[in-house]
Amino acid sequence: MRKAVCPGSFDPVTNGHLDVFVRASEIFDQVVVGVLINKTKSSLFTVDERIDMLREVVAPYPNVVVDSFHGLLVDYCRENDIPAIVKGLRAVSDFDYELQMAQMNHRLAKVETLFISTNPLYSFLSSSLIKEIVTYGGDVTGLVPDSVRGLLTERLQGAN
Repeated sequence: MRKAVCPGSFDPVTNGHLDVFVRASEIFDQVVVGVLINKTKSSLFTVDERIDMLREVVAPYPNVVVDSFHGLLVDYCRENDIPAIVKGLRAVSDFDYELQMAQMNHRLAKVETLFISTNPLYSFLSSSLIKEIVTYGGDVTGLVPDSVRGLLTERLQGAN
């Protein structure tokens, strides 16, 4: 079975993330969306909330599953027999950082990294930008799944 992981914090998941998951699912037999648990980083949504959001939005894709991990991604890959990482690239600036990570992951565990160029519809998207827009009452329809948009609005505009 050809397996890959799409790692990230997904706080929250965007349509750009979802596009990468779906495209990876057309190449691999199983795609694991790996939610990074980072206790030092403050997040809008808890890990469990992010996992629930992700499970809901990937439900139509039977070969996409959601899991969480902490520590090194390559350790997670080794423990779960996952030989490949799939990352979406929005811009050249993403590539500089991701190339270093890919080379280190290969050096540490012989895990390959494949890059999928982001659909131009979503090339400007980031979770932090989405949160900022919603905080100030902006409309993110079409940029995040509808269920996520509702949760974002409730969490961020309810705080104001």
